[in-house]
Amino acid sequence: MGACAYTVAFDGVDARLVEVQCAVTPGVPGFAVVGLPDKAVSEARERIRAALQALAIALPSKRITVNLSPADLPKEGSHFDLPIALGLLAALEVIPADAVAETVALGELTLEGALVAVPGALPAALTAAAESRSLLCPADCGPEAAWVAACRVLAARNLTETIRHFTGAGPLEPAQPGPAERAPQGPDLCDVTGQERAKRALEIAAAGRHHLLFTGPPGTGKSMLARRLPGLMPPLGASEALETAMIRSLAGELAEGRLSMARPFQQPHHTASMAALTGGGRSARPGQISLAHNGILFMDELPEFPRNVLDGLRQPLESGEITVSRANAHVTYPCRFLLVAAANPCKCGMAGDPARACSRAPTCAEDYLGRISGPLMDRFDLRLEVPPVPLEEMSLQPSGEDSATVALRVAAARARQAARYAGHPGLRTNADVDGRRLDEIAAPDAESRALLLRAADRFGLSMRGYHRVLRVARTLADLAGEEEVRRPQVAEALSYRLVSPRTS
Repeated sequence: MGACAYTVAFDGVDARLVEVQCAVTPGVPGFAVVGLPDKAVSEARERIRAALQALAIALPSKRITVNLSPADLPKEGSHFDLPIALGLLAALEVIPADAVAETVALGELTLEGALVAVPGALPAALTAAAESRSLLCPADCGPEAAWVAACRVLAARNLTETIRHFTGAGPLEPAQPGPAERAPQGPDLCDVTGQERAKRALEIAAAGRHHLLFTGPPGTGKSMLARRLPGLMPPLGASEALETAMIRSLAGELAEGRLSMARPFQQPHHTASMAALTGGGRSARPGQISLAHNGILFMDELPEFPRNVLDGLRQPLESGEITVSRANAHVTYPCRFLLVAAANPCKCGMAGDPARACSRAPTCAEDYLGRISGPLMDRFDLRLEVPPVPLEEMSLQPSGEDSATVALRVAAARARQAARYAGHPGLRTNADVDGRRLDEIAAPDAESRALLLRAADRFGLSMRGYHRVLRVARTLADLAGEEEVRRPQVAEALSYRLVSPRTS
């Protein structure tokens, strides 16, 4: 007796179809799972045995062999419980084998036969839709998987409901998608007193996805400003929301199938390890930079992060993806995020103030900010000093535009970029444009180019720095509603680029 069921194995954000072949043959009684399973998959036989006994289904005194094909693909996770159980029940002729073969299943079983939620239901639904199969998953995963409209999603609470569905005694109703959450109302930009230049930098960063570095003494509002950036960003588009949800599904963070239209805001602590930030661990799970995909990664106290962790950001910032390589896995995750960082000018934080600086100034500042490598510093499009607010201004009421007003200009600039890059896969904002195309869309006039070349020669701008200035200038022109990049935009872009935190 034999039967086949289907499930998936995760390879980054992709779910690869796995055939679960189950054979019940004469021989020494036993239950073996083969096909490169990990510990959690190998232990499935004990959970399945107990769950079937709870339903008064006795396993025969025969040899049970389960093969997970393709056999050379690593199989990890407890979601193999349900498909193995279905394949076994079909082989025992408890449920129809043809109906099981038309379904992709995933879910963890308890010893009483209940189905427990597992990560990855959304990518699994996409694979099931591509294979023209329905998806069977735990009830808690149903609202998440049902966002894939092309797939018929069935959600069961336990193994009993699953058996009743396949035997026709109690067909399951298709699951409904979870609610779509709008972006929550965050702190408002108008609450910040002063710091008009820093607010302008936030607007530019939000409009073109330009990486931003704030430096300044403690208490000047660097972190407060950064936390107001999400309120300036436009909500996620449909495709962006699905990309973000798939990563969060793999990380097990998509609660109750809620698809959020808010852009992610990740804030790792400076004690975070390389694996926590870039991804890894035993199962090569996505890290903070992937969870920030299509959103914001805020790194406060940037020089306090380990040097190897900071340098691990260099390649993802350029390519928009990270490959996590382990002995048993090579997984690629997307990580196109906006990096916002904040740093004190030195260890004591008072460099630049002769009355309060420590005795090691200015060497203290050079050593402290020297922890940020030159190649990483070169990837910040906007560098800004955030000075202390004068005491006489602190007693005044906060002034300036609110987040909603600035967000309208950002949305208009993003709309111009979306129209410009329509038909060019991978290009969404000005920060995504490479050098050759940049010469077409951001070519400055003769006067502006002369200014840019003089600045590049005097301050030693790298080719990357030159192109990043052009990208910022293109964003400034988009914010102003202008088709061409002119001298004022180039001059303002240079003013953010030529600030050197190490010499401030």
